[in-house]
Amino acid sequence: MNAVLLFFVAVVSSPFAVVSLSPPSIPTVSLATGLANQFYTWKENQTIRYQRGGPLHGEPLLMVHGLFVNSDHWRKALVELGEKGYQVYALDLFGCGYSDKPDRNSPVAQKVNAEQARFGNQPAVLSGVRLGTQSGGERVRDVDLRHPLGSPYNFFTWSQLLSDFSRDVILANVNHNNPQVTLVCNSIGTISAFQAVLDEPHLFNGVFVVNPNFRELHSAELPFAPLAMPIIRQVQGALRKYGQSAFDFLAVPDTVKQILKEPYAVTSAVDDTLVKALLDPLLTPGASQVVFDTLSYSAGPLPEQQLQEFPLDKPVWVCYGKADPWTSAKRVESLDRFSTVVKRIVGLDGVGHCPHDEAPELVHPLLIEFMNEQKKNRQKP
Repeated sequence: MNAVLLFFVAVVSSPFAVVSLSPPSIPTVSLATGLANQFYTWKENQTIRYQRGGPLHGEPLLMVHGLFVNSDHWRKALVELGEKGYQVYALDLFGCGYSDKPDRNSPVAQKVNAEQARFGNQPAVLSGVRLGTQSGGERVRDVDLRHPLGSPYNFFTWSQLLSDFSRDVILANVNHNNPQVTLVCNSIGTISAFQAVLDEPHLFNGVFVVNPNFRELHSAELPFAPLAMPIIRQVQGALRKYGQSAFDFLAVPDTVKQILKEPYAVTSAVDDTLVKALLDPLLTPGASQVVFDTLSYSAGPLPEQQLQEFPLDKPVWVCYGKADPWTSAKRVESLDRFSTVVKRIVGLDGVGHCPHDEAPELVHPLLIEFMNEQKKNRQKP
């Protein structure tokens, strides 16, 4: 993520021509999956795009995407796991993909903002939290939970969306006893998924993580944060003020393809379909402002902090690509210190930050095994 921020700064400070593009319309069918684009009316009449694969009687899964992408990033899981009989959902988080993106300071956005009800006007800082390190060690930091801009595009809003969608859409169609949803997440989607379980554990039976992200731009993750944060805040402010031209310059297919190849070890998976499915929603009104809000989000919950509070009856399995350039393998492996909830950690050879798209043949069998374990646990007297 620091690399992304620096790249934006480099482009902002350079002269170039900007081509204005007309925003794409929302297709009725996803180009990436061939599934219908459906829409959930959430709080304050905000529209959330989602897709569903598989039969309604199947075991339900909800896929949670990562940074700057959308539900199409789960294109292979939606189709392949759906064909295996699972009821597979993936949605575009609020502000992402084809979901609504109101201005962060608008009345409707602030009514949706889950931080408002959670924190009110009070500061929200957790003191003395044990976090990991790149080398697999531990350190203690204070964790600032609240978005510095008061933006609704935060993990508490996104986690509330996951809970509401699970209750209103998925579980409304599940007929077996004690219905619950399995959350499957990639990258920073892990934090939204964990928070949903922490806030409404009765809705979920566990979390399957594909490459967690530890958020290196969070103030708790930065070395010498008191010195570094004022500089970073200035850079973030400049991006919000002047960054649209940089965004327009970067938001073209060839550039997006090159950016995607950084976290992908299996670069052949970065095909034209993926590029178009991820790029088109980023050209819709409001998308760039959500990107800049997210680049300014040096706060919020962190995975290791969340796992210290996690319900013991909600197991977590983690798989990760050993060739991930963004996430330290030693730090992922060190999650075994939360063994009361993190029951399994599996490293995958030859794949990067997005194994679900790079090598679904490695990820799907693990996920199915996790689902079978969940089913066995549910059948126990």
